[in-house]
Amino acid sequence: MKIITISREFGSGGRELGKRLADELGFAYYDREIITSIANSGGRNEDYVKNALENYNWQNVPLTFRHSFAGSYAMQTAQTNLLLQQKRVIEGIAQTGKDSVIVGRNADVLLKEYHPFHLFVCADMETKVQRCIERADMNEQLSRREIERNIRRIDKNRSWSREIITDSKWGERSAYHLIVNTTDWSIKELTPSVADFINSWFGRTKI
Repeated sequence: MKIITISREFGSGGRELGKRLADELGFAYYDREIITSIANSGGRNEDYVKNALENYNWQNVPLTFRHSFAGSYAMQTAQTNLLLQQKRVIEGIAQTGKDSVIVGRNADVLLKEYHPFHLFVCADMETKVQRCIERADMNEQLSRREIERNIRRIDKNRSWSREIITDSKWGERSAYHLIVNTTDWSIKELTPSVADFINSWFGRTKI
């Protein structure tokens, strides 16, 4: 079984790269599907689950939380329960034995015993802002400054959540097998080269 986990800066194209890699390699793809599974299991609205997991004010969570994540009794909040469900869903994906691409959600750390390939996707701010503008809903009327502010906020939340849940640094170079900078690149053009590198890595790795 081969697992690829993708961490990414918001707006860098990591989600698109993940989907294209899954198609290129013939792997199962998991991103929004994780949210759907959590929502269905608890009869919740998907947007509520997504916002609770991605936009929660992590700065208010004590750093000791990560040390009792599996059985925390001091923080029985809705967010805590959702994080535990997310962890179970991600572990369940690995237990299916399918070759998979999993986007975000600290899957690289949660599934470390499966020896996944860790990919981090980044880009400069101008590229990320432009990509957000190109993919924005027609009714979304945000200035470039507001978009940049949102990008920084979302990435800050990702950094905090990773440190709290996994006791590791988000974006730390040594944590990834490959870092891809999508600045000035088409994701479609990048995909075959990244797929070749990943295939070579799995071919050289004895698991």
